[in-house]
Amino acid sequence: MDRRRITAIGVLVAAAGTAAAVTLPSFAGENPTTRRTAPAASDGVAPEVLDALSRDLSLTGDQAARRLKTERWASGTVTKLRTELGADYGGSWLSADGATLNVAVADPARAARVTAAGAVPKPVDRGVAELDAVKTRLDAAGRDATPDVAGWYVDVPTNSVVVVAQPGAEAAGRRFAEASGVPAGAVRVRTADEAPRPLFDVRGGDAYFINNAGRCSVGFSVVGGFVTAGHCGRPGDRTAGANRVAQGTFAASSFPGDDWAVVEVNGQWTPQGVVNDFNGGTVPVNGSTEAPVGASVCRSGSTTGTRCGVIQARNATVNYPEGTVTGLTRTNVCAEPGDSGGAWLSGDQAQGVTSGGSGDCTRGGVTFFQPVNEILQRNNLTLVTAGGQSAPSAPPAGGGSTAPPASTAPATPPAGDEAACAGQVSRTGRIVAGRAQVEPDGRFFRVPGGAQEACVSAPAGARVALELQRFTGTAFRTVARADSADGVARLTADTPTGAYRYRVVGLAGAGEYTLAFSAR
Repeated sequence: MDRRRITAIGVLVAAAGTAAAVTLPSFAGENPTTRRTAPAASDGVAPEVLDALSRDLSLTGDQAARRLKTERWASGTVTKLRTELGADYGGSWLSADGATLNVAVADPARAARVTAAGAVPKPVDRGVAELDAVKTRLDAAGRDATPDVAGWYVDVPTNSVVVVAQPGAEAAGRRFAEASGVPAGAVRVRTADEAPRPLFDVRGGDAYFINNAGRCSVGFSVVGGFVTAGHCGRPGDRTAGANRVAQGTFAASSFPGDDWAVVEVNGQWTPQGVVNDFNGGTVPVNGSTEAPVGASVCRSGSTTGTRCGVIQARNATVNYPEGTVTGLTRTNVCAEPGDSGGAWLSGDQAQGVTSGGSGDCTRGGVTFFQPVNEILQRNNLTLVTAGGQSAPSAPPAGGGSTAPPASTAPATPPAGDEAACAGQVSRTGRIVAGRAQVEPDGRFFRVPGGAQEACVSAPAGARVALELQRFTGTAFRTVARADSADGVARLTADTPTGAYRYRVVGLAGAGEYTLAFSAR
């Protein structure tokens, strides 16, 4: 039996490269990474860094390169001035455009030294060491801070320590600062709707705990949570991650008969389209096309890591002590307790979640998995893939069809739909259940911040979902979604400036759709 680690398999393919853009009336169409005349890498700066700066700071490539050069100079200058000014050094900061270095000085007599170094001196009352001491006092009193206080930080441009309070809770922020015993003039309270929380990734194969007792493994990320084995928990059971932080709740479960479950996670956890390879990295999940019998398959679980073998049979029935489970897939891959629920991949395609078997990973064995597409379809779930896209389940191998490309020309909606779906841009295409199409024309568009509206008219007798996705720097992520009702799915979202695209997802039936959208 082949037990090689999944990272040794050379067939894993990275997510597809960036597509071209399409122009939306009144807005420039660009590559989502905003590669506007970005120069080649220089001074050790990768082109990807310049691209990201260009996109997120609204700079040209040359402006991004100049900004980085100024920042490198500023870093060296600050290091020297901090040493020379000593206790009189009050901190430093760059101007909003990144072109000017400001240096705070507690002794006006030292301003000339700052000017000589090419920076702009700013007179202040306190050196940065004094500000740090104020913050240290607040840190010591932190256990007494109420939930109305989100945090505190040294703010060198205002020569103060800022306490951040929830809107309407300024008094709570002031009471906290006063109770800590710090000088009143050194602290400033500001309000912000901030509720910081740690964020964790949901990855296939990772361990999770059920009701602080049993342990299973994550299968695959889906929008809002993950799928796993049904024998791991029942609806209402609570889960915690491998770090023992509260994670989510079993929303659905089936065992015996089947062996699947769905866990909905809380806001601290973000489902990712990857699987832990237990070798220091992850591997991508790019879909769920079913592999044939005889194909290689690898399993990831929290007890024995990643193990590989081949698919021996499909539609297998297993008589467990708890009851009979049908529709499983049989493999010659080993597994052990705790691996249950873990992810199975063939290449980069999701196959299923670990159910059970016999043997172990010392002497070998047989292991069965519950096919993932059945879980997705039965629960109307959307698989999260490595590209940041949300991919609905694919039909089993040998079935279904591929939708042809969408029309590249604006189309007129069918009679009666003009009022239902109207916008600046219109596209038509053909969709089938289990498939998705990117619009407009497989590309994307750029818009400034503001409201976006779209609707799609579904084919007769069919159901579709309409998703709006934003490019986040490495991938497109869904920011809004609407399912069709009475033949139409409507979507409205208030979004920041960026690159966007729509996905029309087939949920049931097949036929021609019309998408219309606008942004203003």
